[in-house]
Amino acid sequence: MLKFKQFVAATLLLAAACSAQAERLKDIASISGVRSNQLIGYGLVVGLNGTGDQTTQTPFTLQTFNNMLSQFGIKVPPGSGNVQLKNVAAVSVHADLPPFAKPGQVVDITVSSIGNSKSLRGGSLLMTPLKGIDGNVYAIAQGNLVVGGFDAEGRDGSKITVNVPSAGRIPGGASVERAVPSGFNQGNSLTLNLNRPDFTTAKRIVDKVNELLGPGVAQAVDGGSVRVTAPLDPGQRVDYLSILENLEIDPGQAVAKVIINSRTGTIVIGQNVKVSPAAVTHGSLTVTITEDPIVSQPGAFSNGQTAVVPRSRVNAQQEAKPMFKFGRAPRSTRSSVPSTRWAPRPAT
Repeated sequence: MLKFKQFVAATLLLAAACSAQAERLKDIASISGVRSNQLIGYGLVVGLNGTGDQTTQTPFTLQTFNNMLSQFGIKVPPGSGNVQLKNVAAVSVHADLPPFAKPGQVVDITVSSIGNSKSLRGGSLLMTPLKGIDGNVYAIAQGNLVVGGFDAEGRDGSKITVNVPSAGRIPGGASVERAVPSGFNQGNSLTLNLNRPDFTTAKRIVDKVNELLGPGVAQAVDGGSVRVTAPLDPGQRVDYLSILENLEIDPGQAVAKVIINSRTGTIVIGQNVKVSPAAVTHGSLTVTITEDPIVSQPGAFSNGQTAVVPRSRVNAQQEAKPMFKFGRAPRSTRSSVPSTRWAPRPAT
């Protein structure tokens, strides 16, 4: 254990000395299996100011409300008529469970109306289980909603709406009840998945890791993944990854790309774009067609008839425009994508 700590300290010093103007490995790649998981649930929001669901059009809201009351020993009589719940809305609740989340931790949730509720402002979400794709409950959600939008309506039908009042968030509104199994501590290797697959970047990662930790530690699986050996002990594996994710990697250059905005005439040029000399000529051609019919009047006592004789005049006018010559553009060498707008000059 002591030797491993000494190795970690020496490696950190070496990594700091070898760092250059590049990107950290944690910014361009992620660890396979270390990801978030989506959760979803169905519940009720109560306490609305008359902006809830209209139960005549959303019968599932009334059914959900009756099922909730039955859990508390309250049963609505069958002959009580159509109950109107203007302060209740049926909602869907979803959240992202981050990796390594443990029971007792809290996550943010988003609440969205699935009925015809006009606004969830001022409402409170009742206890709602959040399930994963496997059907197991991983979190319990409850709390007061924070709605960023609002709407106002007058008696004459005028209405104003800002943002979307039928959806809101509850920061820390769900408590984690079950941890998601992770394969982080399984096996003697880990796989790094590149955010932007590139063969050059994968090779540079392999070279950097092998240069730091020894030959054969990292191997490229393909252009988007790199497999590295890792310690079996969980604590040593965390220290090991803390070293790898802070390595400075020089990513491979992106493919040459030119983006032209025809509306504004702006040209955005990426890396490795080389423009050869070219000549461009443009102008406008205007064609005018004028109809000027004349009336043909027959002579006296000729027994002829008056007739309209069509007469058209066609005129073409071409605007004189010079030819513009574009010189050779220098190749971009910066890692970022510069924005360039060339001004043409008349050819001599």
